[in-house]
Amino acid sequence: MGRYVIGIDYGTLSGRASLVDTADGRTLASSVYVYPHAVMDAVLPDGTPLPPDWALQHPQDYLDVLDHAIPAVLRESGVRPEDVVGIALDVTACTALPVRRDGTPLCFLDAYKGNPHAYVKLWKHHAAQDRASIMTRIAQERGEPWLAAYGGKVSSEWSFPKLWQVLDEAPEVYAAMDAWAEAADWIVWQLCGRWVQNSCAAGYKCFCRKGEGFPDEEYFAAVDARLRHVVREKLWAPVMPGHCRAGGLTQAMAERLGLMPGIAVAAGNVDAHVAVPAAGITEPGTLLSIIGTSTCHMTLGASRCDVPGICGAVEDGIVPGFWGYESGQSCVGDHYAWMTDRFVPGEYHKAAAERGMSVHAYLTELASRLLPGESGLLALDWWNGNRSILVDVDLTGMILGMTLRTVPEEIYRALIEATAYGMRMIVENYNRHGVPLERVCALGGISQKNALAMQIYADVLNMPVHVMDCEQGGALGSAIFASVAAGVHPDMRTATEAMSAPVLRAYEPDAHSAEIYDALYAEYSRLHDYFGRGENDVMKRLKAHRGAAVAAKNGGARP
Repeated sequence: MGRYVIGIDYGTLSGRASLVDTADGRTLASSVYVYPHAVMDAVLPDGTPLPPDWALQHPQDYLDVLDHAIPAVLRESGVRPEDVVGIALDVTACTALPVRRDGTPLCFLDAYKGNPHAYVKLWKHHAAQDRASIMTRIAQERGEPWLAAYGGKVSSEWSFPKLWQVLDEAPEVYAAMDAWAEAADWIVWQLCGRWVQNSCAAGYKCFCRKGEGFPDEEYFAAVDARLRHVVREKLWAPVMPGHCRAGGLTQAMAERLGLMPGIAVAAGNVDAHVAVPAAGITEPGTLLSIIGTSTCHMTLGASRCDVPGICGAVEDGIVPGFWGYESGQSCVGDHYAWMTDRFVPGEYHKAAAERGMSVHAYLTELASRLLPGESGLLALDWWNGNRSILVDVDLTGMILGMTLRTVPEEIYRALIEATAYGMRMIVENYNRHGVPLERVCALGGISQKNALAMQIYADVLNMPVHVMDCEQGGALGSAIFASVAAGVHPDMRTATEAMSAPVLRAYEPDAHSAEIYDALYAEYSRLHDYFGRGENDVMKRLKAHRGAAVAAKNGGARP
């Protein structure tokens, strides 16, 4: 009799479930469910407009993933429900929502359906940047000991700036919520009937440190007197590692999903972090890059080093026994999609269709014929702000060097190169501050679908890039955590060794291309510092003008 687990990976646009054999990590079945509401960044379902920099989701979509994907993998695999022993899940973070004490989201209630602050604030909700900047300044002034572990800055993508925005702009929502729950923890709550905060999201997105907990009340009071008791009032649930059992699957959920009641439900987790064991990483020295709409970069360290501009260094944050380091790029796949969706001429779409190719594949083929530097273009990869190492969502994208002769494939290649340069900036930052990196492992759709991008990454970084043989790294990673929570494997190292994915393809750097990219990267670095470190804040001024114009066009409406 086999023992199987289900891992669910909740991404930005869809949820993916995999049914996995705990003996060897084989995925017997996978199912993807696309969120009906997608990302709400323009209007709510009732037509209520949203200002710039908002990104919301509907929690019903998360429940729909359970209802559709879990029965689907059971049907496809033929595995009996009684042979499934555990379930675990991860979600993009920080993605959080206001709920009542029984777990009901406020946006499910008629009184709040038209209030944007009652919905899930997605990780890329950047409308709280002003509050993040204030929190950074106050932490610096007070000499808060935890700030250095988070790269020296508070990000608008994290939990407390978003919650403070709710308090400021919708105090009635803040008063009505009994809890501010990370989305992963809320879904676990629905499965097992118990709210626990996963230590990964609490550690990286809420400044919760092992053995010390959250920042003290005096810090929050210095930020805003109304926030003094924010932890005890809104984040009161216990904190638990992702490999631990949060509870058993409730009878009602078991009947709804076709599983057995009482099976282990692991504490929640964060999408990028669970992928580290999926890639078989159990020691320092390797950077895991999960390359999708954005890219998350994860690595392990034997000790804590203060690395500026990272998203966090958390003890036991990824796997027990190591410090887990997180950094990232906010716009990668979204970067390429922006190009293909908005700025590719009709004849390119027609040519791609005639050859049975996607526009992405067609542009990649054309771009692969170009030599490094041949386009004459250089881009900054900040179409969705900069997550690392500048930690500034008000930065925007740029392409330099275009002429009347510039063609789409040249722009497409320049955008790929820009994301590679941004990744090199992160790698060099780690190396300079005591976290040495020797190779890169890659997961995510782009790593498997775009060989040109992976070769450019290897050449720009001048180090090997190993693409792992796993289409659903988050789901496999969650399954590995589920196997430990269910007691099948005694610890994360044992589970990782048994269940992780092998290498699919290795990309070695080309010496000649690497030399050319060294010169181009030097130019990127100059632009990076010129626009990103305060010498010329034109990007921020233009963004402010845009925000004012949009507000005026909407009659000055604010949520």
